[in-house]
Amino acid sequence: MAIWFKDIPVEQADSMRKGTMLEALDIRITEAGDDYIKGTMPVDHRTVQPYGILHGGASVTLAESLGSVAAHLTVDPEKYYCVGMEINANHLRPATKGRVTGTAKPIHIGRSSQVWSIAIVDEEGKMICISRITMAVVPKEKLRK
Repeated sequence: MAIWFKDIPVEQADSMRKGTMLEALDIRITEAGDDYIKGTMPVDHRTVQPYGILHGGASVTLAESLGSVAAHLTVDPEKYYCVGMEINANHLRPATKGRVTGTAKPIHIGRSSQVWSIAIVDEEGKMICISRITMAVVPKEKLRK
């Protein structure tokens, strides 16, 4: 059974990146299943540290981006928005080339909060990073203008 508020094509979810950090880092939403989304990010001059390996902050950016998009897709966007409250990441091995792929899966989807696990692997399927994000689900009427 799908967890999404409504069926959203991957292309529509990917279009959310326009004009954001996702676009600047070439983070792409590539797949959505009943209870997960996947996205990719290049390991290139935009995302590496001076040693030529994937920057931990770039991994966290991919993780937060996937968790945020996934959380957004589970709520009525006319009534709610989702914002990150806390994120952690364990960087397990370096990536030096290609694209990494993150998969976001829910741990908890509640009325006022959500928790997502994001696993990031390299092109060989080796785990690069494991992350967890907690999202607040906020009624739009509480949005400060």
